[in-house]
Amino acid sequence: MHEILKLEHIQKYYGDRGNITKAIRDISFSVQEGEFVGIMGASGSGKTTLLNCIATIDTVSAGKIGLDGVSVTELKEKDLARFRRENLGFIFQDFNLLDTLTISENIALALAINQTPAAEVEGRVAAIAGTLNITDILNQYPYEVSGGQKQRCACARALVNHPKLILADEPTGALDSHSAQMLLNTLRSINEQFEATILMVTHDAFSASYANRILFLRDGAVFTELRKGGDSRKAFFEKLLDVLTAMGGGPARGC
Repeated sequence: MHEILKLEHIQKYYGDRGNITKAIRDISFSVQEGEFVGIMGASGSGKTTLLNCIATIDTVSAGKIGLDGVSVTELKEKDLARFRRENLGFIFQDFNLLDTLTISENIALALAINQTPAAEVEGRVAAIAGTLNITDILNQYPYEVSGGQKQRCACARALVNHPKLILADEPTGALDSHSAQMLLNTLRSINEQFEATILMVTHDAFSASYANRILFLRDGAVFTELRKGGDSRKAFFEKLLDVLTAMGGGPARGC
């Protein structure tokens, strides 16, 4: 398989000489093209900090990050910003949609930032909206639609530029259980149908059970790794709970 993301000995410090906190402690792993990888851990374990290091790259205190064979930690600031725009897609817990723009315009904004030719924009928005079943709300504003529809709009915005890697930060955190399950099914469908590579941070074992591989963090380091393999989602969920118990427990929904 083709390696999309590679982290080598990543470390992240906060504070000064007299009071240094190591949020990330020498983490190394890779993600293959088409994988759906989850990152789990208790509050303060470093999972969101790790995702931010990958997303912003220049915040890394030590180590190297490579994306699709390019050492992005060595890019200059201007090249780095462009590289992120062209290669990364983001799905946030709080959607990050602009209420003054319609759903269609929110999706199209990602294309405009990447200077996509105007003649292509409408077709690409329509195509991704059809895939995510939000065609009927394209002319509505975010405040006029449900949380689940907002999150599918956020997925469309993340996917419309065909990024090499999608970073999802607690994507179900602001959703009710029904909307969360719909979104997770959407992410799994995106992963399977389009071979989209997804890296998702979550504290929730139910959400994590939709991924194919889980990295468990504790105190800023990788505690262990679990692969789904041929297990059903329910069997994988039970194994996730066993690991969380071994780590000292953690929140989880029923499966």
